[in-house]
Amino acid sequence: MNTDSYDDMLAKVQAFHDKHDFKSTGGEELAYRVALMAEELGEISSCVTKGKDVTELAEECADLFILVLGTAISADFDLKQAFWDKMEKLNKRKSRMVKGRIRVSEFRD
Repeated sequence: MNTDSYDDMLAKVQAFHDKHDFKSTGGEELAYRVALMAEELGEISSCVTKGKDVTELAEECADLFILVLGTAISADFDLKQAFWDKMEKLNKRKSRMVKGRIRVSEFRD
């Protein structure tokens, strides 16, 4: 049975890393993981620009999410805490319309 807790998802990704021995076979090398994430972003872009079914988009987003969780494992950082820390920063930022679209950033005037 699947659960929705962050800890359960992280444990599933850790088990996947262990099953394929990522630690000793290059699967946890960070530059490699960045390349894989860039590849997944390309696949997400393809889904959007080619008007593919939303289920295909969801699958590609899940691939990226799994890679991000795995990168937290590989680099040994607490992604959940990083998420909450970043949300706190983002919630303090102002938004602007930039070329007709909303943008939330640290604008420098």
